[in-house]
Amino acid sequence: MAALFLKRLTLQTVKSENSCVRCFGKHIVQKTAPAQSSPIASALRLSFLIHAEAFSTTEDTQNEGKKKKKSQTAFSNVGRKISQRIIHLFDEKGNDMGNMHRADVIRLMDERELRLVQRNTSTEPAEYQLMTGLQILQERQRLREMKKASPKTGPTPTKELTFSSNIGQHDLDTKTKQIQQWIKKERQVRITIKKGKNVDVSENKVEEIFHQILQTMPGIATFLSRPQAVQGGKALMCVLRPLSKNEEKARGETQKTQKRDTL
Repeated sequence: MAALFLKRLTLQTVKSENSCVRCFGKHIVQKTAPAQSSPIASALRLSFLIHAEAFSTTEDTQNEGKKKKKSQTAFSNVGRKISQRIIHLFDEKGNDMGNMHRADVIRLMDERELRLVQRNTSTEPAEYQLMTGLQILQERQRLREMKKASPKTGPTPTKELTFSSNIGQHDLDTKTKQIQQWIKKERQVRITIKKGKNVDVSENKVEEIFHQILQTMPGIATFLSRPQAVQGGKALMCVLRPLSKNEEKARGETQKTQKRDTL
């Protein structure tokens, strides 16, 4: 009987301990779970906000820079948005009105119904001019015409062509037409003629081919570099270029003079 009582008491003690452990573990989980998840969630939200703010700031700065660059390069009316407090002003006739406060400039614009245009921002103070809408339009047209008339900078593109001195007449005519097209497009043409194998060809014979090609383009092309030996004498090379406007004009006048002398 005593043994049975001790056995039951032992079983009850084990059950009580297990239940206490489960309750204690559940209590720990309930208490610690929010404390652990809260900092992580806060950190994620904070990092997202920082990233979004940084991205927005960068994008706004780039857009602002583009707008400033566009406004500075375009010849247009500034309006009332005068960034400087004191500016150097010229009237619509180009007369120097000296330094003026932007409030006085705006008052003149309203009184005369004129527009304000930047002339030079590199000076101190910056230079502005009062202009009519028609004057602004005419100035834009003048700038466009100047841009079209200005010579293009940079090296002239060069085309290359290589063939043998044994070339047939038909193939030579085809290559000559190709050279003419390049010259008309304001290209330089580097021509290399190789001496044919097993054929004794003199340099004079090869030079005749160069001159034959040039004679098909009178008044539009000339030698940039005359025929010269290359590749150890195995080939000859020359460069043709289009005539400049002054050269074309001088050639036309020379032809007119020759015609008058002949008559």
